[in-house]
Amino acid sequence: MRKIFFALLTLSLACLFSCSDGDIIDVELDFDDNFSALPCGTSDLVFYKIKNDPSESLSVVVKSLTLDQILSFKGKDTLITKTNNFFNYRTYSNEKISGSDLFCNNIPSSEIKIVNNYDSENTEAVFTATLTEDDNDGIPAALEDINGDGNLENDDTDGDDIPNYIDADDDGDNVLTKDEDLDKDGDFTNDDSDNDGMPNYLDKDDDGDGIDTRDEETDTQDQNPTNDITNSEVGPDYLNKDVANTDTPATAYRVHTISKNYVVTLNVIGIDIAILSQDELFFGELSDGKTTGIRTETPPFN
Repeated sequence: MRKIFFALLTLSLACLFSCSDGDIIDVELDFDDNFSALPCGTSDLVFYKIKNDPSESLSVVVKSLTLDQILSFKGKDTLITKTNNFFNYRTYSNEKISGSDLFCNNIPSSEIKIVNNYDSENTEAVFTATLTEDDNDGIPAALEDINGDGNLENDDTDGDDIPNYIDADDDGDNVLTKDEDLDKDGDFTNDDSDNDGMPNYLDKDDDGDGIDTRDEETDTQDQNPTNDITNSEVGPDYLNKDVANTDTPATAYRVHTISKNYVVTLNVIGIDIAILSQDELFFGELSDGKTTGIRTETPPFN
């Protein structure tokens, strides 16, 4: 639905401009829904989109803003508003153009042939940035609302201050949640090794022998009970109720890897260009490799 909204509301715009002979020509700005970001110097950014056949560009120069600043927050639906920005629409005679050649220099290279150039100063750029995080443990975030109140932030089974939906080890037993689907059927709720009514991924003592899973290691504590096997016919000690090894208790939690995905959109307000029939433009959604990534966190051991 959002893609349809983008296509209809944003960049399929009917515009007009006057030619030297006084004729009025209809121009349609038909750009993609996505835009790119390009650093200009150390503190400015240009947000742009280009197309070929015909060759055209839209750009917004925003001063005193970096992409890292936009992508540094941890909340959701964060608004960033910057004023006094420079908006530009150009057409070119070049058959093909690329963003790196067009925007950071006041005068583009001699290979760039500009046909029409329209500027608007003092525009307002309004960014909306939304961060989504996930632990990629195989359990959809919606199903990690254990208490069923609709708030994922207060579901923390192991009390490590990392909510389950971004906790790679929901029960804090040093066996990653993704590895606790023993029958590999995609259903984590039906793996209950000790039949205590608590699925393994939420059970700190998977075999019910009275020794926490995280403590069932042999000679070396490597925060990984899955590789400690006394009886190969049964499997790892943490799933063998007849082995209760207490020689090497846990001293730390495993490092947690959390994926990040930012969705950044831009509205440009206060455009003053005669050929445009509106003064506000939804610029689209940022396409940049930095919008996806990971962060790591190791909970304090308790």
